[in-house]
Amino acid sequence: MNEEIQFVLDSVEEQMSKAISHLEYEFTNIRAGKASPIMLKSVMVNYYGASTPLSQVANVNTLDAHTLTVQPWEKSMIQEIEKGIQNANLGFNPMNNGESIIINVPVLTEERRRDLVKQAKALSELAKVSIRNDRKEANNELKKLDISEDLRKNAEVDVQELTDKYSKIVDEHLKIKEEEIMKV
Repeated sequence: MNEEIQFVLDSVEEQMSKAISHLEYEFTNIRAGKASPIMLKSVMVNYYGASTPLSQVANVNTLDAHTLTVQPWEKSMIQEIEKGIQNANLGFNPMNNGESIIINVPVLTEERRRDLVKQAKALSELAKVSIRNDRKEANNELKKLDISEDLRKNAEVDVQELTDKYSKIVDEHLKIKEEEIMKV
């Protein structure tokens, strides 16, 4: 096979695998009823006048499946951390015990679970759109190459096979995430 064609196929496969990696990352942001320190990664805290990520001013751990603990490195930061968690609008009610902050993660309602599944489906569709865009770019690159019509057609078939393969991977990830979300 022509090395120019192989280069196009390799680069499109790399782009498609990046779409899968991004989808996996986005799926970690969708909580499925279990407490996880990742849930607080968007929380910003006023640290001596500067807006700072929570992870840079405190340790965040899971106590059990429904409880998060936030242990500030400086006791004076407890009020600011509590305020930051409330301002992040995550639906959590932090409790301050003087030394750390405890957050009870509420059990998901059926309606909320359905909303999370819709969110997961939307993210999956975005990943598929990205994969199809990668296919389009690869096919355009193949058309620019100075190769025979037969070679180009065969390469386009290979690109379509990659597209089908990665779309199937997206579907598998979605199925797993849906089961995880809907499991009570």
